Amino acid sequence: MNGIHDMGGLTCFGPVLREENEPVFHADWERRVFALMMLTGGVLGPVDSYRYAIERMDPAKYLETTYYEHWLAALQTLVVERGVADMEKNERPLAAELVDAVVAGGVPATRAGEGPAPRFAVGDAVVAKNLNPSGHTRLPRYVRGRRGTIAALQGTHVFPDTAAHHAGEHPQPLYSVRFSARELWGPEARASDCLYIDLWDSYLEAAPR
Repeated sequence: MNGIHDMGGLTCFGPVLREENEPVFHADWERRVFALMMLTGGVLGPVDSYRYAIERMDPAKYLETTYYEHWLAALQTLVVERGVADMEKNERPLAAELVDAVVAGGVPATRAGEGPAPRFAVGDAVVAKNLNPSGHTRLPRYVRGRRGTIAALQGTHVFPDTAAHHAGEHPQPLYSVRFSARELWGPEARASDCLYIDLWDSYLEAAPR
């Protein structure tokens, strides 16, 4: 979907301020939100459902809140939508000794041996489709309609556009696509700069010769 969360390539928002020696957590509540995210993934859905919940925040609220406040907003939205308040209490919480493994390993989205065969090979010229879906997508606005080159095949992965809406995983090939900076931002960009973006098969079409 198009929203304030998709800020890549936009101007007039000022520089990204980097905090020296930034701690992992600035306050105890951030630590708790992180723990809740780790513990609720299987109940509230895949990671893309969390992303979609964040995307539906009020734009002004999104801009004035922090990273972990975005996570908290997603948790609040999904708890209501998934009816967690009406569920019975789970008497078997995640064991403490398993937490490190969950944090380090996450929930892999790769699906080897599933889905269609790749349509493109390394070196193929492609164009990112100019799509404007109403739901969740991982296709950034600033690459839509732009020409790039397949740099690598990343295997087969869960398709976020359907997973976010609990409409099935529909795994498909995922590519690393190289875009020149000038293709994305015009002739004033440095000719030597480029950007690599992971894009799913259905986001792409063969570039005209």
